[in-house]
Amino acid sequence: MATLQSRILSRLEGSQLIAFKRITSTRNLEQALTRLRRIQAVVEVDDVVDGLNGAQAIDLDASICRIIIDELTNVKADLEPVGRLAAWVARADYAKPVELFTVNYDTLLEQALESQGVPYFDGFIGTLKARFRTDMVEATSDDSDVWLPSFYARLWKLHGSVNWTWDTDASISQVLRLGSVIPAGALAAIFPSDAKYEESRRMPFVVLQDRMRRALNEPETLFLVSGYAWADEHLNELIFDAVARRPRSEVVAFCFAEIPPSLAEKALTAPNLQVITQQEAIIGGIRAPWSGPEKETTLPADIWENNRCNLGDFAALTTFLARSSSGPALVHSGGVSIEN
Repeated sequence: MATLQSRILSRLEGSQLIAFKRITSTRNLEQALTRLRRIQAVVEVDDVVDGLNGAQAIDLDASICRIIIDELTNVKADLEPVGRLAAWVARADYAKPVELFTVNYDTLLEQALESQGVPYFDGFIGTLKARFRTDMVEATSDDSDVWLPSFYARLWKLHGSVNWTWDTDASISQVLRLGSVIPAGALAAIFPSDAKYEESRRMPFVVLQDRMRRALNEPETLFLVSGYAWADEHLNELIFDAVARRPRSEVVAFCFAEIPPSLAEKALTAPNLQVITQQEAIIGGIRAPWSGPEKETTLPADIWENNRCNLGDFAALTTFLARSSSGPALVHSGGVSIEN
C-alpha cells in the first residue's frame, strides 16, 4: 500500500498533487479515499474542505483510482505463489467450502484459480456486466435454490477490484464486475467508504464483510492470515471477536516481519490465536524467538532454515500448502486474507 501511494504521488500533477500530499500527510491511501468521498457527499457548491470543493474531490478520487488500476494491471507479477495456493484449494475436501478473503484490488487470485481449473464464486453472476447477488452470498446449505456446491471455492474481495465499477445507468447505485479492466473515465469501485450517508454506495462491501463475520463464527474453523498488515480496524474486530467467541476455532496469522502491536496484545491472551513470523512466534499465549532443534532436522527449507521459520513468507507458505492434503474433514471452513 505504501508503494502504491508513492506511485500515485509520482503521477499526479499540479493542484491534485498538492491536495493529495495535504490529505495523506496524516492518512494512508485508503483513509485518504474515505476523506475524499466524505467531502463529495457533504460539501456544498461553494464550500471548501481540505482545500477542495465537491467537484475537485470527485476529480481527485477518479484520478487516484485510475492510477491504482493502471499500476495493478500493468505490473509484472509472479503468479507462482498464488498458483500454488489455487492448487491447494483445488484439492481441498472439507465439509464446507474454502473461503478466500482478500483486501487486494488486483485479479491475481482469479487468474490463479482459473489457471488451476478451480470453480469459484465471487458474489457476481454474469460475464460482461456481472451483477452482485446478495442472496447467493448470504445463502447457507439450507437454501437449496441458491446454494452452490461445496467444491466451489468462495472468493470475497472485501475492498473491491480493478474490474469493479458503478452502474451509472441504474436508478440506485450498484456495483458491476466487468469482464475486463474498467474503461478510462469510469469510476472504480475500490475501497468502500465507511460513511453512512449513502447506504447504496456501501453495497456489496457490507454484505462481504458480514460474510467474513459469519465464516469466522462457524464452529471449529481454521482461518489462515497471510501478508495482512492488521491496519483495518473493522476487519481486526471481526477476527478478534471470533477468537473470543469460538475457543475451538483456530486463527493462525503469518507475518513476514514484525508482529503488529494490536495483534501481539490479543494473541498473548488468546491461545487459539497463533502468530508466526520468521524470527519469533506467539503460540498458546507465549511469545518467544525460534530456537533450532538439538539434532539436525530434515524439514524442508520453506518451513525451517537457519533457525528461522519461513512460513511468514507468503511464497513459502503456499509451497507448504501445495504439498498438503486436506485429510479428514476436521476443518469446516478455511480462509486466507492476502495483502502482498
